[in-house]
Amino acid sequence: MKKILALILSMAMVLSLLTACGSSSSSSTSDSSTTTDSSAASDSDDDSGDSFVMDEPEGEYTDLTVWTFNELHQEFYIDMAEKWNEENPDKQVRLTLMNMDYDAMHNKLSIALESGTGAPDVVDIEIGKFPSFINGASIDLYDLSDAIEPYLDEIVETRLDIYSKDGSVYGYPTHVGTTVAFYNVELLEEAGIDYESIETWDDWKEAGVAYYEATGKQFSNLETTAQWVVNLMLVQKGGSYLDEDGNPNLTSDELTEVLNFLVECQDTGAFSPMPGGQPDSDEAYASFNQGDYACQIMPFWQTSRFTNYMTDLSGKVAIATVPRLSTSDTTPWTIGGGGTGTAIVASSENAELAAEVFAYIKLSSEASVEIWSVLGFDPVNTAIWTDTEITENPDNAFVQYFVNSPFYALNEMADSIGALSDQTSAYWSDITNEISTVTLEEIFENGTSVEDALESSQDTVMTYVS
Repeated sequence: MKKILALILSMAMVLSLLTACGSSSSSSTSDSSTTTDSSAASDSDDDSGDSFVMDEPEGEYTDLTVWTFNELHQEFYIDMAEKWNEENPDKQVRLTLMNMDYDAMHNKLSIALESGTGAPDVVDIEIGKFPSFINGASIDLYDLSDAIEPYLDEIVETRLDIYSKDGSVYGYPTHVGTTVAFYNVELLEEAGIDYESIETWDDWKEAGVAYYEATGKQFSNLETTAQWVVNLMLVQKGGSYLDEDGNPNLTSDELTEVLNFLVECQDTGAFSPMPGGQPDSDEAYASFNQGDYACQIMPFWQTSRFTNYMTDLSGKVAIATVPRLSTSDTTPWTIGGGGTGTAIVASSENAELAAEVFAYIKLSSEASVEIWSVLGFDPVNTAIWTDTEITENPDNAFVQYFVNSPFYALNEMADSIGALSDQTSAYWSDITNEISTVTLEEIFENGTSVEDALESSQDTVMTYVS
């Protein structure tokens, strides 16, 4: 019975967490690596939320309150907290979890921290919202650096950077969200193209042209409502959306070069804006599922979108390394995208214990097995990345779906996963909102030159700089 219940829970978690990690940068309600994770929000409009209390442990325990905006995060936390209690009978906890609407929860947290009353012990903060909680006059979140120390040798440290400020870490990531390439191998083979030969961006562009000439169909998409590829290429070039003083700089040479390259790709006819503006949208799922495109470049958590929304492609899609500037390039090969940082409120009387418990829940090897096997995410703790008994388990739904081992590309790029440090900036929300709602559409839909579009957006974003 316990195994049956676990299976039911696992299936439910996968379905509900489909939207937990992607954030389209286009709105404040949707894990692209940018402004939102709100598609993972609860359907409830009541900011009081829905609460759930764990079964009372045997023996002494400490109560911890946890706020989330995705009810399936609750189920994962309960499962891992029970494991923690089994392994730590002298430090048992009972979680009281409250799930709220995305915006309501973040607003309620801000008010609670400002007033000094009503805050939880633990809270999930979406990546796009995180900067607002670590850039004020004082930081009301607990420094997690000591609690992370036992896991530091096995985790992707750059994934901590997006939840850090001045050398202190304030959020636990759930996954890396490693950016990878998804190729429809069946379509490419019919066009005589070997996806494994695509190593650089020039190769990617040339493959697109060859595919278009052979089929008359689009090879890959250009984003207008998200920045997955733009962010990746910008980091590969060593660029930033900020200047040396930390102010917005949307007219940099690096960003200009990235966008002009993508315009060149569009001019070939092989690349175009995708329905929905980016691959993580209902319209894009349908478009890719019916073979309108042969490639998309997305964070690894897109695996769950494939298995649930693009079912016709089972056995046809390979996960590969992303293109880079050159095969000898020494800048980061890839980056993490999207996410939610689990934070501890500094004023909690149980902050130290909560930090230790949630380090286990988010970063331990035990958690990593669950994060991959149940959710299909790439764990921040890389200890299991080379454990083929886990990563290539034939009973795993993701192993069954994809043509090759999902972890092949991850392991190829494991030592070169960078991060877009701009995401900790107080201006990040303004920057990414402008880029993903105005700039990219101007360039790829309206034909505005890259230089003019960036200059206009720079002027807009600078109005937010005091």
